[in-house]
Amino acid sequence: MDTLWKKAKRLGPLLGSIVFGAALISILPGCSLLPKEEQALKPPLVKPVKENFEVYEVKKSTVTKQISGVGTFASDKMQYLYYTESGGRLSEMLVQMGTVVHKGDVVALLEKGEVEGKIRQQEIVVEKAKVALELAKDEQRGNALAIRMKVLDVQKEDIQLDMLRQQLAKTKLVSEVDGIVTYIDPLKQGDPVTAYRTLITVSDPKSMKLVYETTSPIDLTGIQVGMDATIKYKSNSYPGKVAQIPATAPQSDVKAIQDKNAKSIVIVTEGLPEEVEIGNSGDITIVTEKRENVLVIPKLGLRSYLGREYVQVLEGESRKELDVEKGIVSATEVEIRKGLKEGQKVILNN
Repeated sequence: MDTLWKKAKRLGPLLGSIVFGAALISILPGCSLLPKEEQALKPPLVKPVKENFEVYEVKKSTVTKQISGVGTFASDKMQYLYYTESGGRLSEMLVQMGTVVHKGDVVALLEKGEVEGKIRQQEIVVEKAKVALELAKDEQRGNALAIRMKVLDVQKEDIQLDMLRQQLAKTKLVSEVDGIVTYIDPLKQGDPVTAYRTLITVSDPKSMKLVYETTSPIDLTGIQVGMDATIKYKSNSYPGKVAQIPATAPQSDVKAIQDKNAKSIVIVTEGLPEEVEIGNSGDITIVTEKRENVLVIPKLGLRSYLGREYVQVLEGESRKELDVEKGIVSATEVEIRKGLKEGQKVILNN
């Protein structure tokens, strides 16, 4: 090391220092100026988490498909009041919604025009014809033909008077039943009247039915005339039967009525309390399908993809997919006709 230092000093102070330093580094065996890197630790072994399944054991039960909703009470006996001839103009509506009417009450009037004056004039003509007949009887005794002519004159004028009175009667719309007004056409004073267009509906409050209207006709699928229904009104239940469905609804030229009938059913009820009024509501339940002693699973367990319907069952600790054929589908359950056996465990969660 001394010999090396002496040789470096002969080369000059700066150059000698450099040479000496380089030589010193080269002769230091196993030495390093950098810190020694620590060896990386091995990752800890993680035990896989066991997957938890929510399962349902397949068993036999009863599945019921039913339609539930809220209906409105309406009269089962209604009279539709209308004029039988066109051409008249409305003078006045004499009733309002909810008005109680009796048989014989006038509910609407048409403009009379000059008919009342013509009737008065014709009454005078009739009276004159009758006077002439009496004179003929006194003056022309034995002249049967002359008297007969006067009799015919009286009959002719009576017929004319009757026609005018009928014309006046046609200006009046009269109720033929007792009831409550449940519909009034929005016709205004002076508007022309169309023959057979319903202007007023009078409903009998003693004969009630329940009308259930949905948002779409599809909601009524499966309901048929004659099916039993349960009506709940103020915590009490009453029996009923379906009396009308869209397919059996009466035909109508009014689009609003057509649209209503296309998505409504009518239920006839029994034993309703007298307190039920037109416009009250009641809950309805109609069972459309029911099967007993069949395989049933929660609706949550049925899966579908691109038209395929299947379930996942738990076998040991793993899943297995099985294609199935469903039957009745209720709000919460599904009937399984093929693909499953009683006792299998259907996975409900994903």
